Amino acid sequence: MKLIFSIGLLVVGFIAMASLQAEFTPTTNQIITKADLGKKLFFDTILSSDRSISCASCHKPNHAFADTLSISKGVEGRLSFRNTPSIMNMKNRPYFFYDGRASSLEEQAIGPIEHPDEMNLPFKEAVQRIEEDTSYIRLFTQIYQSSPDSTNVLDALASFQLTLESNGSSPADLWLTDRDTTALNPSQLRGREIFIADEFKCFECHFGPDFTSDEFRNIGLFDGQALNDKGRFEITKDSADLGKFKVPGLRNVAITGPYMHNGMFKTLEEVIDFYSNPYDFVDKPINMDTLMLEPINFTEQQKIDLIHFLESLTDADIPYSTRH
Repeated sequence: MKLIFSIGLLVVGFIAMASLQAEFTPTTNQIITKADLGKKLFFDTILSSDRSISCASCHKPNHAFADTLSISKGVEGRLSFRNTPSIMNMKNRPYFFYDGRASSLEEQAIGPIEHPDEMNLPFKEAVQRIEEDTSYIRLFTQIYQSSPDSTNVLDALASFQLTLESNGSSPADLWLTDRDTTALNPSQLRGREIFIADEFKCFECHFGPDFTSDEFRNIGLFDGQALNDKGRFEITKDSADLGKFKVPGLRNVAITGPYMHNGMFKTLEEVIDFYSNPYDFVDKPINMDTLMLEPINFTEQQKIDLIHFLESLTDADIPYSTRH
């Protein structure tokens, strides 16, 4: 009975993935640019070892290309080791992944394909599959004037990701850039003032067009015990980087939960509670950033207003999303 149930779940999963692929994958006559071709690859299960998942399995358009799970599931239901972040607004990022181990979108694309707990396919084999696929041969020849290879496959994937940029349609953008005084309600306006106020420190790390400093920070989610992901330290081996992770952008943050590198917070309410007083969550954080040492202790109204402001950062138009 358990075997039959497991097979049933697997079949349902394949059907759901096929439906997703069919809904978003452009037909051959729609593919005229590198980005179009990259989109086809992004939604194609050809890049996973058992052809069960695609990039879009964990980067869901309806959630600003983040996942809805704390830790994503790869092939055979294997759990990855960190939360899947949104890949929107990557155009101006200097590095990728929570630990910054990739310095380009092309380099970043290889990671999930080869990771044993994600797509579990050596990149060389992934390229070979594409090289042997007649439809891809035709498309790469049409667009790149050459057969598929490791360079143009990565270029196509990167070209698609570069199209996933916010377009200024969020209420916060309309209020700021279009001078639409009705775009933000009173609570959101109060939240904005909290967000940019020096005393609350949000703007210290989340600034600029995409609300990220592109720095690495230890916000107190490392104690060497239950929370033992060393983050940036694993890349640099510099003790100053122990427990540091890349500061994420906040555009569309209301629909990209769960949050943090380990997905430990399901809601924005939990996130704001944590920033209000990290010691309520972690008794003895190690190497915590000086910005976090003293609790802020938001009032309940400040928490509500701040969450409402963060919700105003959600784009009205998210590429390939069916949200309304």
